[in-house]
Amino acid sequence: MLNRYLDLGDLSDDRLAAVLQMARKLEKQPLSTALRGRTIALLFMNPSLRTLVSMQAGIAQLGGDSVVVQPGAGSWKLETRPGAVMDGDAVEHIREAIPVLAQYADALGVRCFAEGKDIDTDLSDGLIRLMADLCPKPFFNLESAVNHPCQALADWKTLDDYDIPSSGGHFVLSWAYHPKPLPYAVPASALWMAARRGMHVTVLRPDGYELPDAVMSRARELSARSGGSVRSTADRRAAMEGAHVVYAKSWAAPNLYGNPAKEAALRAPHRDWCVAESWYEPAAPGAKFMHCLPVRRNVKVTDEILDGPRSVVIQEAANRMHVQKALLVEMLAGGVLP
Repeated sequence: MLNRYLDLGDLSDDRLAAVLQMARKLEKQPLSTALRGRTIALLFMNPSLRTLVSMQAGIAQLGGDSVVVQPGAGSWKLETRPGAVMDGDAVEHIREAIPVLAQYADALGVRCFAEGKDIDTDLSDGLIRLMADLCPKPFFNLESAVNHPCQALADWKTLDDYDIPSSGGHFVLSWAYHPKPLPYAVPASALWMAARRGMHVTVLRPDGYELPDAVMSRARELSARSGGSVRSTADRRAAMEGAHVVYAKSWAAPNLYGNPAKEAALRAPHRDWCVAESWYEPAAPGAKFMHCLPVRRNVKVTDEILDGPRSVVIQEAANRMHVQKALLVEMLAGGVLP
């Protein structure tokens, strides 16, 4: 059985297909006893709406129980740094907290965002990997510094739901304006997911907002194996030509990572990077709009897109629960329903 899920790549092609098939089955028949008698611990070091509620609801629908831990809000603040002198607010280290939680639960899911200070540190995704190594029970990633593999699963299913083609499909991952720099977890995961599907992927972004080389290199490796392609451009008209879907997300400028004051000056002229109907016509008249949510209306995308027929964000969010339930069945029940 799968014991660790930190990245979509942790699922082989056959297991990925099985998880997606299970998600479709659970969407139609949501109740099961697959997790009866099981307790899942959920450690949220950052805020959440969809991830938290979809996990708790999904576990309950499978007959299991969940325990939510939010450090500093009802539980001790956690220290994560190796070798730290713990004379500050944090009174417990993850080196004790993670193994202890594993004593009380059958599996552990963790959400720990990027610090946004040092790009190499965040791109290494070291914290989530350390916590996984400390956990002797099945462990899954609920969003880390540079990965959101449950969102990637939901996005894959959403593309399937709307018959958006894999081979030959055109996936536009577009930067969108946001008042502050955001991490790479969702855009990287969406890019890698689309590349693995074999889609022709265009990263659309203003100059200065190219995704980090490490993120792009992995996408190109995935697309080379799947028969797809990956390119990056600031030319909106060229990027949108023939698009099947536009996936909008903001992210930080890599060359100014950890320097929000200077980065603010770079992003200030780009308020027009708000996805609108004018982006689609006439280049991609039937293309859909995707976003992981939450989204700032009329900052990242207009009301007319979110409230119109292009938007699939509600089904995309619903798919979070379906795929996460399927993932838990894969990890704790061998991919089989009772």
